Amino acid sequence: MLTPTLISEFDSNAPGDTETATFGLGCFWGPDAATGAMNGVVRTRVGYAGGTKPAPSYAVIGDHTEVIQLEYDPDRVSFRELLAWAFSEHQPLRQPKKRQYQNIVFTETPGQDEQLQAFLDRSGFDRERVETRFEELEEFYVAEDYHQKFQLRGTRWITDVFDEANYNPEAVRESPAATKLNAHAAGHQVDVPFIKTFDRPDG
Repeated sequence: MLTPTLISEFDSNAPGDTETATFGLGCFWGPDAATGAMNGVVRTRVGYAGGTKPAPSYAVIGDHTEVIQLEYDPDRVSFRELLAWAFSEHQPLRQPKKRQYQNIVFTETPGQDEQLQAFLDRSGFDRERVETRFEELEEFYVAEDYHQKFQLRGTRWITDVFDEANYNPEAVRESPAATKLNAHAAGHQVDVPFIKTFDRPDG
């Protein structure tokens, strides 16, 4: 069964040398769960970026967009592979009118910018027709606790274990185990030994 020891041990053994990638791909709940299932993605969080309003919130988002931020192990997955996934998850030639749900690829380092340009050059997209926004990340604002690991929230047999392990909302948000379990709760295949071996309470 899933136990506090399993999740705390998984978290304590997570890679420490990670890089971040940030994408806007519509409502952030789905991409948060999907990326959590990816090999090499260590943790995820959702938030707001791409606008100018200080301290946005879900109720008053201003000109920001819902985004996901991934911490990933560059020895296991590259930024280019994450770009390929992001482009497979939206229509680059079409942009939602509502800014809250627009498609954005952020870069955070010169290396990421170079990889993005190389990816676009090899993709075959007509650059004049691509409507996806490409921006340097100025600031990422963490979303409210009730948006983090959203798929876990109705899964008491998982959330109860985090409560037993004395994880507060911030710890759950930053937990690699919660990242993988959120993906699992959403129905994604997760290649993590402790998830593959524990038993659900319903059998």
